[in-house]
Amino acid sequence: MTSRRPDLAAMIGPLGRTLLALEAPILEAHGLAMWAYAVLLNLDDEPVRTQSALADAIGADKTRIIRILDDLTARGLIERRPDPADRRVRLLSITAAGRRLRDTTQAAIQTAENDLLDRLTPAERATFLTALQKLL
Repeated sequence: MTSRRPDLAAMIGPLGRTLLALEAPILEAHGLAMWAYAVLLNLDDEPVRTQSALADAIGADKTRIIRILDDLTARGLIERRPDPADRRVRLLSITAAGRRLRDTTQAAIQTAENDLLDRLTPAERATFLTALQKLL
């Protein structure tokens, strides 16, 4: 007989809500909405991404992400330019200011996450983080 445990969603759902509640004030303090932060996290220095590829990567609707990209562009956090191979396509890249804001925000979020992770022993923490990465 197997031991009974809660379903994964029953365990991960509350943890996800806890993490979102933890991140919300940090994002607000840095002037970012959750979707804007997701955009910045998914724009690496190279290569540039298309708007469509970025929307797919973060699980956002392609039409609804335009407003977020407009705001980040106006704030000088990302750049959008036509693809030389197809002018209908927009290429995205993160600016130095966007990189700084992303890195500062991520550091603050991970500091807060560490407070939560401190409930685990170092071995449990390593195992937990490794397991999460494998499941992603």
